[in-house]
Amino acid sequence: QVQLVESGGGLVQPGGSLRLSCAASGFTLDYRAIGWFRQAPGKEREGVSCISSSDGSTYFVDSVKGRFTISRDNAKNTVYLQMNSLKPEDTAVYYCATALGCTDPYDYWGQGTQVTVSS
Repeated sequence: QVQLVESGGGLVQPGGSLRLSCAASGFTLDYRAIGWFRQAPGKEREGVSCISSSDGSTYFVDSVKGRFTISRDNAKNTVYLQMNSLKPEDTAVYYCATALGCTDPYDYWGQGTQVTVSS
C-alpha cells in the first residue's frame, strides 16, 4: 500500500515558480529520505534534491542550487520541492521517491508530474 503521489506541476513562464508536493501514504516519511528526480525527453534521469530523515540534511544538484529548496511537513506526511527562477531547461517530468537514506537504493516511486517552463 506504499504510495507516493506528486502534484503541483504545470506550465510556467521562465523566471516563475512552482511548488511540487509529494504526498506519502502507506508509510510515515518521518524516518525515510525523500528524493526528487527529473527526466526530460532524450535525457537520462537525474537526481535533483534529497532530504535526509536522520539529520534533515538536504542535497541539490549543481544546476538547481540557490533556486530550489526542499522541505518536509511530517504532520501532513508530505515533502515539498519549491522551485524558483525556473528555466526552460528545468522542463521535465519530476518524480519523488523514498529510500532509507539519500544515497541508498530508492524503493518506491511516484508516477511523476510534468513541469513545463516556456514563454
